[in-house]
Amino acid sequence: MMIEKNVTNLPINIMKMWGITLSLLVILIFMPDCENKTVAERNFSVAAQQYQNMLERLHSAEKNPRTIRPDGHIKLVPSRDWTSGFFPGCLWLLYEYTGDEHWKQAAQKFTENVAPEQFNGTTHDIGFKMYCSFGNGLRLTGDRRYRDILLQSAETLMTRFNPKVGCIRSWDHHADVWQFPVIIDNMMNLELLFWAFRETGDSSFYCVAVSHAETTMRNHFRPDYSTWHVVNYDTVTGAVLGKHTHQGAADSSSWARGQAWGLYGFTMCYRETKDRRYLQQAQHIADFLLSHPNMPDDLVPYWDFDAPNIPDEPRDVSTAAIMCSALYELSHWLGADGERFRQVADRILKRLSSDEYRAKPGTNGGFLLMHAVGNKPANSEIDVPIIYADYYFLEANLRKLRWGE
Repeated sequence: MMIEKNVTNLPINIMKMWGITLSLLVILIFMPDCENKTVAERNFSVAAQQYQNMLERLHSAEKNPRTIRPDGHIKLVPSRDWTSGFFPGCLWLLYEYTGDEHWKQAAQKFTENVAPEQFNGTTHDIGFKMYCSFGNGLRLTGDRRYRDILLQSAETLMTRFNPKVGCIRSWDHHADVWQFPVIIDNMMNLELLFWAFRETGDSSFYCVAVSHAETTMRNHFRPDYSTWHVVNYDTVTGAVLGKHTHQGAADSSSWARGQAWGLYGFTMCYRETKDRRYLQQAQHIADFLLSHPNMPDDLVPYWDFDAPNIPDEPRDVSTAAIMCSALYELSHWLGADGERFRQVADRILKRLSSDEYRAKPGTNGGFLLMHAVGNKPANSEIDVPIIYADYYFLEANLRKLRWGE
């Protein structure tokens, strides 16, 4: 997109004459809230200031930011954490918008922290980790080494597929509870496999991704198109053993971020396959979300649509950001029929861009959005910034500029 001015084109002697460091110059260029800027442009202006602030606060370059701790310090996580790819992903999206080498160099640095995960076969989250980081890096730079790492990552993810079940296994923990758990979040990791198919022509990647999507569409959704979080399968027969909602309020409830993962995942599956059943599934999920009686007027959902103390329940900006990004893409594929979804995405984007949800520069530990919820039943990461909320928010802004203007 490369919309903003590239600071590396400024004559070096002028920079020296002004006595301005590169990091300060970046902040000056990205000053927010000019009257002639669009909502998306203002968001990237604030993002540049926030992420520059975060980069300057990081005491270790070997781990990546996830959230902030109660004492206000940034919580850094190793590559094995499922969120490790989102921070370099945010930096790549800043580079995509600005064309500024400053963000490219930062993205490259923190992307390398995730490289060991290409061989980590103990998790389904390899798609989240590798495609958000190395995937964006490859798309924006063409670096062949990134391609090789992504192909290894896809091969590693394939090892978790069970042909009898028809799905990629999600979790290895709680073996005493689940025999073969598959969570709705796993739909997001299929994008890595679709990419590997397009890159190599090896149909096994495509077949596994489609099998997982088909099985998920058949077993994860209730008649109203809400979704369970976890479906447990028998590894021998492939039969469904149980349906649960591990991070939601109850097995019968609709955990908000899970609904958003489903919306995003099936929209992406339509992009990759052009199977209209996936497009229709995404529309049904969107309609469930947007017509739910417990959806707040500002379209920033409670952490669970059936949480017991609504309206006195925490909101989750990560759900709203994922929804917003997915709705822009869904509206794009639907053409004129998708106008209503584009309008909703615009409303969500505008609301997330308000002072109530978007942090003021210099606050929030350098993160962009406030008020996310990680895992409410575990009392973990409640009403804090979380890096994946920022990632999908920045992606939504880019999609707004590409498809929604």
